Amino acid sequence: MDRLPRWADVALVPFVSLTLAAIISALVIVAIGQDPWEAITVMVKGSVMNAYGWGYTLYYATSFIFTGLAVTVAFHAGLFNIGGEGQAQLGGLGVALTLLFIPWPHWTIALVAASLGAALFGAAWAAIPAYLQAKRGSHIVITTIMFNYIAASLMIFMLVDVLRPPGKMDPATANFPPATHLPSFNEIPGLNAIFTSGVPANVTFFIALAMAVVVWLLLWRTRLGYQIRAFGKSEPAARYAGINPTKIIMIAMLISGGLAGLMAINNVMGEAERLLGNSASGAGFIGIAVALMGRNHPIGVVLAALLFGFLFQGGAELGLWTKIPIELRTVVQGLVILFTGALDMMVRMLLVRIFALFRTSRLEAA
Repeated sequence: MDRLPRWADVALVPFVSLTLAAIISALVIVAIGQDPWEAITVMVKGSVMNAYGWGYTLYYATSFIFTGLAVTVAFHAGLFNIGGEGQAQLGGLGVALTLLFIPWPHWTIALVAASLGAALFGAAWAAIPAYLQAKRGSHIVITTIMFNYIAASLMIFMLVDVLRPPGKMDPATANFPPATHLPSFNEIPGLNAIFTSGVPANVTFFIALAMAVVVWLLLWRTRLGYQIRAFGKSEPAARYAGINPTKIIMIAMLISGGLAGLMAINNVMGEAERLLGNSASGAGFIGIAVALMGRNHPIGVVLAALLFGFLFQGGAELGLWTKIPIELRTVVQGLVILFTGALDMMVRMLLVRIFALFRTSRLEAA
């Protein structure tokens, strides 16, 4: 099959996939008797046309950057980590244990400690499926899926029987100490001139961007990154070159799980300021779509995370201001995943044929 130009592969294929998803979404809205133009207007106004909407869009995008990067690192090693949801929940447990039982004098120190706790717990949860893959041959997709359910059950036990404050009915921990409060955008000098009211977006957003840079440097500017990508491209060739498969599988999954666990500093420490049940809220699964749409590149992951942040906040606005059910955002997300993932080859083949027709026309004209 002919190859697409680099710019078309990077930009045009995702654009066409999004356009097709938008068209099908519009048809679904028409089918339920609603106005698709009203839907897109409400979504845009509520998510990117004012500072309040941006505060929520960037908050959601922050979580998706972490989980998208987690999938990206594993993917480059030829591993499909579907356990980001469970790893993010265990990251939340690491944050809670770090902040509840150690008195931190300031949020900056608490943030460093909570980040380490989140990353370590997320990495530890990813290490078990990684070991099973590397040593026992268990498929990473199956084991990471199973560990999502184990993580959910473990979190219920911890929140109901271990960490729930006496006399409380909610399956949640106590509130974290005030000294651990992370500044939201409306509390950061300079940004508070734009974000004048309270928003959930906080300093974690900048950590997520920093992690995107770190992942890029790791994968494309270090020897370890080269080994990870070489192993992902061809395991037999990597073995022949002396690359240790067990080492690469373990390291890639530990980094992936650590990145997924880091998501918890955004929603557990930054927004809820306590550990709640189902703290990941599906962000681990959204990270898979973010990585696919972002072509498993950190820049693409950041852009795709912003898109899904827009969909989440826009979908919430739909449920609030229109008769269109909020569940429609799930339909839109599913369509985006369908066209950017499962039907990616269909879109690619269509564009290849179009480019081939133009190429033939130019040759005939010459």
